[in-house]
Amino acid sequence: MADIVAGRLTASLAQAVGPSGKVYAVETAEVVKAHPDALEHMKALASRSPNVIVSEDPVASPLPSGLDAVLIRQNYHDLYDKFMGPADVPGFNKAVFAALKPGGVYVVLDHAAAAGSGVGATETLHRIDPARVKSDVLAAGFKLDGESSILANKADDHTKNVFDPSIRGHTDQFLFRFKKPD
Repeated sequence: MADIVAGRLTASLAQAVGPSGKVYAVETAEVVKAHPDALEHMKALASRSPNVIVSEDPVASPLPSGLDAVLIRQNYHDLYDKFMGPADVPGFNKAVFAALKPGGVYVVLDHAAAAGSGVGATETLHRIDPARVKSDVLAAGFKLDGESSILANKADDHTKNVFDPSIRGHTDQFLFRFKKPD
């Protein structure tokens, strides 16, 4: 599996795949430029977990092939920001599609922006319209396989930056699972 902009879940993912599985901890070159400590943290984790393989390639780089799953957590919106370039989002999603085995899953977790806002809040509020994510990913050939409201927060008014102390850790988030057709 690949953990794009690897972080808090990487160690748990490494345990979940077990010693015979692999977790590709992708710290994109764009993230490393802004947060070099993220790469050092992942390298330290990999030194303790031999099934974690760290990458620091640009976001547009191909992923390893034959993956069962790809996860991007709270960073899909960054694909549209200056932070990631912005990235070639259709190209990124096609690279994820190409990397997955038939039946493989692509999981996207991010902060919800107001409905209809598209990518207008990615840079300023660090949020993205869930409908835009669905549209992007479905255009790459995926099928929506599931979604969860477990991290939804209807009290979040979507006008605050996710780092605002009054909302941090309590934003309205969406969780989608897309599947590469068999």
